[in-house]
Amino acid sequence: MDSHRKIITFLLALFIWGAYSAFGQVDLTATDSLPDMPTCTDTLVVDTIVTYVENADDLDETPEETEIRIEIDTLYWERDSYTLKHFYEKLDRVLKTHQGHVHIIQMGGSHIQAGTMTHRFRKHLLDEYDAPPAARGFIFPYSAASTCNNPSDYRIGKERPFNLIRNVYQSYDFPLGASGIAVWNADTLNSITIRMNAPEYDFVADTIILLGKAYGWPIDPILKEDTIYHFPDSIDFDNDRYYFYFDRPVKDFTLYFPCSKGDTFVVNGILLKNGRPGVTLSSIGVNGAQTSSYLRCKNLTRDMQLLQPDLVIFNIGVNDAYGSSFDSVAFKNNYLKLVTRIREANPDCAFIFVTNNDTWKRGKRGRYYVNKTGPMVQDVMYRLADQTGGAVWDQFAVMGGLKSMESWRKKGLAQKDRVHFTASGYNLMGDLFWDAFIRELKMEKR
Repeated sequence: MDSHRKIITFLLALFIWGAYSAFGQVDLTATDSLPDMPTCTDTLVVDTIVTYVENADDLDETPEETEIRIEIDTLYWERDSYTLKHFYEKLDRVLKTHQGHVHIIQMGGSHIQAGTMTHRFRKHLLDEYDAPPAARGFIFPYSAASTCNNPSDYRIGKERPFNLIRNVYQSYDFPLGASGIAVWNADTLNSITIRMNAPEYDFVADTIILLGKAYGWPIDPILKEDTIYHFPDSIDFDNDRYYFYFDRPVKDFTLYFPCSKGDTFVVNGILLKNGRPGVTLSSIGVNGAQTSSYLRCKNLTRDMQLLQPDLVIFNIGVNDAYGSSFDSVAFKNNYLKLVTRIREANPDCAFIFVTNNDTWKRGKRGRYYVNKTGPMVQDVMYRLADQTGGAVWDQFAVMGGLKSMESWRKKGLAQKDRVHFTASGYNLMGDLFWDAFIRELKMEKR
């Protein structure tokens, strides 16, 4: 680091320390105001639905009320797909030998930002691996902004709310990257604390990479681990990355952004690494995001070069198909552009396209009516898989197809808006996706 920058940053760090000493330590254990989501060990209230599909005669219910189709819960793909065969061969080696590393990224909108379905899938992956886990991977401090919900497997504390940028905004002042979202700060005394909140897994890091950039005077972030303050060990100014290395495992830490008047620091994400073999599942979700939203992220490919995903699971589409009109051609072309930008970072990346869940719209007088775009999105996803050598998980068909969201709501698996699931519903979706995903490894021939 340039000595002048280091001296200025050090002086600002002393100022921060003095401010906290003078006014009393501000509580850095503050977490989201949102209620906790259930852990992956919580009992699900879905036994009757699954039992109905397997043995309908045992239940006094009509087919309209329980429509999950277990018999079609699988991945559909051309078996000569090089990228998918390569991915599953690599995953198989990692699971069997406990050597090597696989990085999976799930991308989407509010379903993925919530984190519940993704963590359910993560639980299955880590239990299948049956060894100390690789690092948590790529995360974003959503609830550093007061209006954002955060995945429950890690918690965020902050001194004061940060300002927010999402890729769904019509315009924004700072470029976005792979996360599709950013928080920014112009306050000398502000900070972000990150604490792992999945006690069943030993998510530790020996390398922490902060994706972000200072605007104004070039002041660098400071990381506090335990009682020790760390300057970045190296900085990649071309790609807006700050690297912190540790000689012991780190689980919880605080980042300070010592901005002076007129300065701004933008945080685009944090990558946690530990060098262990295994499987890492990262999620990228932005409430309200469409395919076009991610295409507007200038640094998407640049960040993907750092993340190097072996597989991307796409859950983008509900917001594309929820408006007054749905252009299936534009939707397909946007997805093809996304695939191209990710393959610029990793040409061997495999893809799974997840069809939309059934959704409803709210009309006049608060009455709901079914959104009929589900089959159109379903058709596009199959064509995308065929064109890109990817796979399809037909969530739409598995959950029961058109109008099925109402039966999920009656069972307590979907929310009143008939777009989002409850925690139990997301956990069930994670179970169903896992069953389809892992079946590929259980097959004798692929």
